[in-house]
Amino acid sequence: MIIQFIRLRSNLPEEQLLSKAREREPQFKALPGLLQKYYVKIADPDQYGGIYVWDSPESMIAFRDSELAKGIPQAYEILEAPQVEVLDVLFKLRE
Repeated sequence: MIIQFIRLRSNLPEEQLLSKAREREPQFKALPGLLQKYYVKIADPDQYGGIYVWDSPESMIAFRDSELAKGIPQAYEILEAPQVEVLDVLFKLRE
């Protein structure tokens, strides 16, 4: 299992950003290998993030190369390149 954290700064007001995220929600639900996605607000102004839980590195890479991923900067009017962290899960507390 892989966790990917994408942190971005957006030019959009929060309500508009959430509306865009809801519009794109069905596309993310349809992604093969995406077990869960959390949409998060970061304490810093205009900063948001997505926490993705993937079943495998291959699924994460397929997403990264997809049109859906490539459309993130335009959809959310990001102000600079997002910060991306990838974490390998060693074990989980609950099943």
